[in-house]
Amino acid sequence: MVIGQMDLARPVRMAIWAPVALGAGSIVYYGLQAEPPPALTGVLATAGLLAVLAGWTTAAARPLLWSILMLAAFAAFGFARAQHHTLSQDMIFVEDSGRARAVEGWIEAVQNSNGRERVILRVASLDGMDRPPERIRFYARRGEFGPGEGVSARVVLTPPRRPAVPGGYDPAFAAWFSGLGGTGYAIAPLAAAEVNGDRWRRLLARWRWQMAEHIRERAAPETSGIAAALITGDRSGIPPDQAEALRVAGLGHILAISGLHMSLFAGGLFFVTRAMGAAIPAFARKYDPRIPAALIALTGALLYLILSGASVSTQRAFVMVSVVLLGVLLKRRAISLQSIALAATIILILQPQSILAPGFQMSFAAASALVAAFDLWRRRETHVRQKGTIDRFIGFWGTLSFSSLVAGSATAAYAAFHFNRIAVYGLAANLAAMPVFSLVVMPAGALALALAPFGLDGPALAVMSRGLIWVVWIAEGVASWPGSLAPAASAPGAVLALYAFGFVLLVAASSLVRRIGAVAMIAAYAAWFVHQPPDAFISEEGVVLARFEDGEGAGWASTDRRRARFATSVFLEQAGEPVRPGRDGIECDPRGCAGRAQGLAITVSESGETLGEDCAVSDIVVLKAFASPVERAVCEARLVDLGELQDGGSIALWLQDGRIVRESPVEARRGRRIWAVSDSGG
Repeated sequence: MVIGQMDLARPVRMAIWAPVALGAGSIVYYGLQAEPPPALTGVLATAGLLAVLAGWTTAAARPLLWSILMLAAFAAFGFARAQHHTLSQDMIFVEDSGRARAVEGWIEAVQNSNGRERVILRVASLDGMDRPPERIRFYARRGEFGPGEGVSARVVLTPPRRPAVPGGYDPAFAAWFSGLGGTGYAIAPLAAAEVNGDRWRRLLARWRWQMAEHIRERAAPETSGIAAALITGDRSGIPPDQAEALRVAGLGHILAISGLHMSLFAGGLFFVTRAMGAAIPAFARKYDPRIPAALIALTGALLYLILSGASVSTQRAFVMVSVVLLGVLLKRRAISLQSIALAATIILILQPQSILAPGFQMSFAAASALVAAFDLWRRRETHVRQKGTIDRFIGFWGTLSFSSLVAGSATAAYAAFHFNRIAVYGLAANLAAMPVFSLVVMPAGALALALAPFGLDGPALAVMSRGLIWVVWIAEGVASWPGSLAPAASAPGAVLALYAFGFVLLVAASSLVRRIGAVAMIAAYAAWFVHQPPDAFISEEGVVLARFEDGEGAGWASTDRRRARFATSVFLEQAGEPVRPGRDGIECDPRGCAGRAQGLAITVSESGETLGEDCAVSDIVVLKAFASPVERAVCEARLVDLGELQDGGSIALWLQDGRIVRESPVEARRGRRIWAVSDSGG
């Protein structure tokens, strides 16, 4: 009780805990298995308002009760806002017709996916739909067409797919909030079309594309794609091998314009402008140089947001930087846990679905940990004063090392949970590359952007390129070290929630409660460690992946290595197994395949001609056809047919001692939510 009164019953502390409660309410909403009644939004909002009013009357007399009521109110608001935001999306998914359709629209962006170009099209008209979706994405031979230009095409489209594996990434969820109504491929090259409307958006898209092309032409060829991505947000020109090397080395965060880029860009403008103002004695005596510097930096950050395409991560970064700069304008402490909490609150109100995004979790974890850690450092180093160039140099590297260690430690668990891999040498790569990136690459990029309208950006781009060549060289070198990438098995969402709760206590609570946070984080790691991944997997196509026994042991093997390769690779990543499945332990003929795993006989039947025999000798039968009710009733084995896979999606299985302990189909794990109702799974 005393802990709660000391730690929460203060306006300052409540400002920090408000976004935590908002986020918790949003997580509860998105974690439900079924869509709650829309009327629940109003009920919860009303309950939250009543809790605030009740807390207002008890704040002075019962501070702990006030804290509980306020947190409950914010959680209710978070739930209600998440539901309201979700239901307010004017979203339409295409139907899976299996035929090519005529579509017209204008190109919003071009993406590079494993060396192939994908076009994101703002749809003006789509054959067969009176009211088409806002945008679609498809592979195409683009030719000379670029963003902003009107085009027509014949495209085979499907609605966004459901997760490939139970608990995996849900493309339909992301599509619901981005307006992406379908994906597919064009059957012929794009053609010019007259498309009206969206004039300013098209001009902006065209300008961004032309700027990216200009940078790719004038920057060094080795790193021109990365240079264009850092300035304009267009990553279509980055070679796949460079992107993979950066990710393996723990430097992949530089590719997405986020808090790091925005802070370097706006921070550079701020400090340069402030230094220029301070260098004019008459101006510095009459005015505070920080005020015009903050205004210029805020304007520059807004322009950078627009130029870079205003992705969700960039919007998040802009909000965080804006809060800091507004703190300067209001002459308040610029960087604090309160400012970070305010930024998180704004984002959770505008985009509550961000709470589930890896970028949101990692960026705020890193920022919060850095603020908390440097607060402790500042208290211990109050009386230490650096002197001389050597001391400053040592201090710079010490600060950089400390920052990399803290940020890396704060985000490691989130990265491992979402991406199922750990960059083992990420700290070393960041220490070697980030000084050049921070002091050379981004300042040169900002200067190049400022000089581009005058055609004088060449020297700045040359300096930026030299810095990026160093960064890529470091990334490729570190990525080549043995064991540079360690796999990490997935864990239940509750484990991450427990870890996140402990992390918040650790960075934002009082000293005693911080210990509770540390214990919660350790408990989350322990639960993660003992969590048992599935032992077998059945894809939607009827491909079985399991540890089949071959007489010498059990290794991961697949009944078909040509089909369902994406789904099986995702499953193995989630299981923490960086291997390619073989065929050991599996016997196949034209009628199907058979093998044993964990004491169970598993058979894959191609057509069902031998279904009766298979059911008699097997424990699990996967039928790549539709089984009749009679066949289901008489089959003694666990029968999985094509109908069940089409309805429920792929299935993860836990096996032990010759029996099926648990099953987890995609749709059962996913739930019947509003963003999934139009998904056919195809």
